[in-house]
Order: sequence, then C-alpha cells, then structure tokens
Amino acid sequence: MFHLRLVPDNTKIPFMNGRIAGLVVSAILSIASIVLFFHPGLNYGIDFRGGIVIEARTPQAADFASLRHTLSGLGMGQVALQEFGSPQDVLIRLERQPGDDAAQQVAADKVRNTLAEAVPGTQVRRVEAVGASVSGELFANGMLALGLAMLAMLVYIWFRFEWQFGFGAVVTLILDITKIVGFYAITDIQFNLTAVAAILTVMGYSVNDKVVVYDRMRENLRIYKKMPLRDLIDMSINETLNRTVGTSVCTLLSIIPLALFGGEALQDFGIVLIFGVILATSSSVFIAAPILLFLGENRLRRGTPTDAPAGNKPATTP
Repeated sequence: MFHLRLVPDNTKIPFMNGRIAGLVVSAILSIASIVLFFHPGLNYGIDFRGGIVIEARTPQAADFASLRHTLSGLGMGQVALQEFGSPQDVLIRLERQPGDDAAQQVAADKVRNTLAEAVPGTQVRRVEAVGASVSGELFANGMLALGLAMLAMLVYIWFRFEWQFGFGAVVTLILDITKIVGFYAITDIQFNLTAVAAILTVMGYSVNDKVVVYDRMRENLRIYKKMPLRDLIDMSINETLNRTVGTSVCTLLSIIPLALFGGEALQDFGIVLIFGVILATSSSVFIAAPILLFLGENRLRRGTPTDAPAGNKPATTP
C-alpha cells in the first residue's frame, strides 16, 4: 500500500544551527507586534468597542452610494457599508451612539425604518447593538479567558514534563500570542470575540504541537544519556518532523475553505487560524527547542551516564 510522506524518513536537518537567528527574529517580531498594539492599535469590533451592525438584503443589487448618502443623513456619525456575500447583501456598521444601551437599540430601529422607506422590500436579517457597558464587560471576559487558558496550559505542561519544558512552552506561547496580535494590527482584521476564539484555538494547537516534540525529547534524554543535548534535540525534531508537518498540512486543508468561503466572520477566523498554525509549527522548532537547549544540558540529565545500544533507538513517529 502506498503511503504519502510529506517529509522523507531519517532526515538529519541541523535545526539548532539556526537557533540564534530563530530567537532573534522571533524577539524582533514580538516587539514590533507590541508596538503595533499601541500604535496604530487594533481594529476593535462591535463586541469590544460598542456600536451597531446591521445585515440587510435589498430586492436588487444594492446602490451603495445612495444608501451611504441616506444613512449618513441620519446624524449617527460615520457609516460603513460593505457588500456581504451577494450584491444584494449589505453589511452596515455604525459607531456607538451617545447614551446607554437603550440608545443603541433606538438607533438600530431608526436605521431599520430608514432602509424600509428608502429601499422598499429590504429585509433586515441581523441587528447587533452593543453598548459601552456590555462591550467593556465582553472585553474583560475575553482577556480573562486568554489568561486562564494560558495558566491551565502552564500547569499541564509543568506537571507532565520537567519545569524546563514548561518554561520553554509558555515563553514560546507568549511569543506566539504577541505575533498574532501584531497580525491583527497589520491586517486590520476586527478584534472581537471571534478573535479571542481564534487565539484560544491557536494556543491549543501550539501547545499540542510542542507536547509532541517535547515528548520525543524526553524519551531520547532517558535513552541517550551521553549524547550532546544539541544533537539530541535535532534528532528528536527530525524524528517527529513528518508527523508535525503532516498534522499542520491536514489542519490547513480543513481551514483554507473556511477562509475562502466562510463569509465575513468565519473568513477572518480562518485567515487567523492559517497564520496561527504556520506560526505554531515553526515556533516549536525554532523557538521552543532552542529555549530548552539554552537552559543547559546538566539540568535535564537523569540517571547513569550510559548510552543505549544503537538497536534500542525508539521507532520514528509515523
């Protein structure tokens, strides 16, 4: 039976030769992402900023110029219109209106009535009105979810592996998250509750990928007790490379259709996941592994300093 392998067996790629470059590039990108977070900042969505989103369908292809002129005359501030799917589908965004949450609902009803008068037969399919108090609570809860998820992953890795592995995984995870935030800032994709879900998904994928690599390193540490740690890490990465690449490609193949045909909300979610999967896969090799190497070989060695016979080498991961 034919088995497709994206990576040849028994590769001997010296990944640790690029450890310095990997860490330096990662640090630069993370610092740049933090700068972008403050300036120009993120494009916060309605969930976190407050405002009104209305999805409508017109009987014929929408006249965006006429609709923009009509809605701008309502005195509700800046109005953003976007084609949503077919030429008949319109996504309308209004900035948050002064006043309490009830004021947002009044403004939404006003837009609904104006659309019915300006374009008879228009169907309003979705209305989301989020006030300041609700958006602030949603933002706080979203950040709390990210923090708790990171803490839970830290505890899991800390108990499953030695503390050096946990430290390397969590530091890499933080660097991954900062880069995702920078990606949101550069692409101007809306940062909302869907963005929090995307980051949590990438965090889970990233930790899972690092556990696979770390597990093989721990096995080899117990068997090859005299092998230099740098060589052992390279060997472990090469042994799991086919599984790592295969899992990433399979995940990407399931996400790409989502990014291409998932509509506005799911499309942004898919694009971020594609970036996150590629980022998590590369960081396992070029960030998490070098951090483990720099922690020092003596801290990871256990037992009698004797190598296992060549025939006892663990089987490569399929």
